[in-house]
Amino acid sequence: MDIQTLLQQNRSYRRFDPSVSISKEELMKLVELTRYAASAANQQSLRYILVADEERNNKIFPLTAWAGYLKNWPGPAEGERPVAYIIMCKETASANTHILFDAGIAAQNILLGAVEKGLGGCIIGAFNKPKLRVLLDLPDRYEILYVIALGKPAEEVVIEELADNNIKYWRDEHSVHHVPKRKLNDLILEI
Repeated sequence: MDIQTLLQQNRSYRRFDPSVSISKEELMKLVELTRYAASAANQQSLRYILVADEERNNKIFPLTAWAGYLKNWPGPAEGERPVAYIIMCKETASANTHILFDAGIAAQNILLGAVEKGLGGCIIGAFNKPKLRVLLDLPDRYEILYVIALGKPAEEVVIEELADNNIKYWRDEHSVHHVPKRKLNDLILEI
């Protein structure tokens, strides 16, 4: 698969097929891809918690918020929820002032690796941080940055050209998820 196709298939998936599980070994292989990511000053201060069991998944799910633009959608229903999570953390003592750059690159590596394996995911930044910290019994030396939900996608996501400068994604009457993207010429200031 060429890089453009891989990137086009790497969407934020929010509904998953629960019959396709992801093992901890598969999660470890996805996290291994972050080892090859750039890191500001090569500090490598990101750490990960891998969750692939139903009991813990069921405790994490209610602490997450999904698809802010879809006002009438409460998130994945039972039977379409993630089968695994990678919780991305940072060392609180790290002097890395560019940690969010590192986190974005690492998350992209994880999701591209997932897509290559026929999986998909969603980077979640809206979650109950204090309750998740307690649930995970996370030591104070770490802070949770993102929750990456993973599974076999059970929805169609379509990229379309941005119209009327409206960046909001939406679902049609067939539950197809539409994601507007700016045209290439709108991104380039000068040639």
